[in-house]
Amino acid sequence: MEAKAISKYQRISAQKARLVADEIRGFSFPEAVDVLKAVPRKASKLILKALYSAGANAKYKKPDLLEKDLYIKKITVDEGPTMKRFRARARGRASRLRKRTSSIVVILSNEN
Repeated sequence: MEAKAISKYQRISAQKARLVADEIRGFSFPEAVDVLKAVPRKASKLILKALYSAGANAKYKKPDLLEKDLYIKKITVDEGPTMKRFRARARGRASRLRKRTSSIVVILSNEN
């Protein structure tokens, strides 16, 4: 049985979020939660929220399922749309700011 959660349009670059996602790939659900709570990065909060959502989806599909039986089958962080903004610079010029977003996909499974 698989449970999936998708978190779209998160205001962090995919490159930064992938650093945290790589740390928990393949872990069991409780281990991943412990690791994410210990990592001092913005991405860890965003991934933790998606992980909890996937866990809740798994509980909804199969109510008698134990959390310790779940593990992270797949976790991906992809680029989302980029917001383009401008910042005023000297001599009437402007420079572009790219505010990047990402989408986080977490798939939990209880089968090996």
